[in-house]
Amino acid sequence: MRALVVGFILIAAAFIAYAATPASNAAQRVTAVPNLDLKRYAGTWYEQANFPMYFQAKCVGGNTEANYSLNTDGTVKVVNRCEVAGGATDSAEAVAKTVDGSTSKLKVRFAPAILSFLPFVWGDYWVIGLDKDYRWAAVGTPDRKYLWFLTRAKKADPATFEQMSAAARSQGYNLSKLVRTKQD
Repeated sequence: MRALVVGFILIAAAFIAYAATPASNAAQRVTAVPNLDLKRYAGTWYEQANFPMYFQAKCVGGNTEANYSLNTDGTVKVVNRCEVAGGATDSAEAVAKTVDGSTSKLKVRFAPAILSFLPFVWGDYWVIGLDKDYRWAAVGTPDRKYLWFLTRAKKADPATFEQMSAAARSQGYNLSKLVRTKQD
């Protein structure tokens, strides 16, 4: 019985010590930038890096870009392009909508419009880091499963890449999964 009480006290002490330690970056909540001017954000962005994901697996040649344009209904038209095996270009169209009145938290749907009532066809797209002149953006998801580094220039210089990396690290993203995108 005494061993059981001692064991319980040790487990309780360990739990209290754990609970009292400051939260790590991984425990902090991901936050989007306070304000995103969608008109300034519109246009072409070149992907510099990403966390690998199944829906970009065909983009083996690199040269990945995204083009955003504003629709009259307040949504954003998204056209993603990448180079696939053999040098051909593949593209996918989507629509994005703002979430909770925040222009920096978007939901994106690549599925047909008829399925838009299904919550699982909408994916998170949060701008978590942004250059004041809209030259680069770090985009991620609140669960930290997806991350993209985007720039207006086709190739990012090392200082810009480090700024995007710092923005993601400050939000608790583990950059060991980050893969650079080939841009010719």
